[in-house]
Amino acid sequence: HTIHFPSMFGATLEEVMAMQRTRFPERRLPWIQTILSEEVLRLNGSQTEGIFRVPGDLDGVNALKVKCDQWQLPSLEDAHLPASLLKLWYRELAEPLIPSVFYEQCILNCDIPETCIRLVNSLPDINRAVLTYLVRFLQVFAASENVVITKMDVNNLSMVFAPNILRCDSEDAKVIFENARKEMLFIKVLILNLDTSSIEGVI
Repeated sequence: HTIHFPSMFGATLEEVMAMQRTRFPERRLPWIQTILSEEVLRLNGSQTEGIFRVPGDLDGVNALKVKCDQWQLPSLEDAHLPASLLKLWYRELAEPLIPSVFYEQCILNCDIPETCIRLVNSLPDINRAVLTYLVRFLQVFAASENVVITKMDVNNLSMVFAPNILRCDSEDAKVIFENARKEMLFIKVLILNLDTSSIEGVI
């Protein structure tokens, strides 16, 4: 008899937090987010060329996904596996990490740091915490001493992560194309300007 675990992929942040409440009542962030992020860093992801751009082996990523949904973390050797799965988790959230109601504001103010930061601060608590943790994580990779080796500067990081954080709901190819640049700029502004010290040490 196998125990069926509900998946942490394709759920809302609220559902993910509800799933872990019995296991980790004291945690303020999704276990899946912190465990995969920590694993990328433990496996020297910040010194791995093409991190977040080079996909992990598909079978390996799928196997890791199954394990994570059973609240297990197998021993890994390749930083690309948790990095790929982490991106997938953000991308598959039932509601985008930055909820759709905020999307237009992000696009309109993508080049005004103060407004972008104010917008992050106005997000629902769990979204703000998860996003702040993610931005703090990306700020590690944006550090010049890491970029030299990873070849993933703030522009590359923003390009790779924007589609996992913001979702354009237009069907118009022209709008999608034009907005993609603004989505990237919004994420870049956060990596460069958001004070993430409030999330330091939070799990």
